[in-house]
This record gives sequence, C-alpha cells and structure tokens, in this order.
Amino acid sequence: MLSGIIEIDLHGKNYDQANQEIERTLRNCGQAVYRIRIIHGYHGGTGLKNMVMEEYGFGRSSRVLRIQPGTNPGITELVLREY
Repeated sequence: MLSGIIEIDLHGKNYDQANQEIERTLRNCGQAVYRIRIIHGYHGGTGLKNMVMEEYGFGRSSRVLRIQPGTNPGITELVLREY
C-alpha cells in the first residue's frame, strides 16, 4: 500500500474473478485507504475495464465515490473518499 492507495492487478482473471477480487478489497480495506488502483490492462481488450465501469460507476456502489482514469489506459481508479 502506498499512502492510502491499494493496487490490485486483474491480469489473467475473468469477469467473476476480477469482480470478487475488487469486492474483497473493498470489504477489507481500512479507513486509511482512499483509493483503489485497478490494473486491468488494455492490450487484450476492454472487458475488465468495462466491468469496473458497469459494476462500480454511476453510484452503484455505496463505497465508491467516483471512478477516474489512471495514468495509462490499463488503469482505472476507484476513489473511496477525497484525500
């Protein structure tokens, strides 16, 4: 963990495995965590990125304040609270 940021790598996971990993991380992260950086990749397609947007965007998760793009197209960040 880097100062309140948790990174999870979803490479090699399917839709259900990736969703379970994100849910487990959301359940287990403490109050110090304000952002979850999801590394899903982009060369193999956008399936996992789309899953993150569909499952956690648009106010669908009470734990996620908003979603924002990462530093490259293979990363999406879940913002849990403002820093």
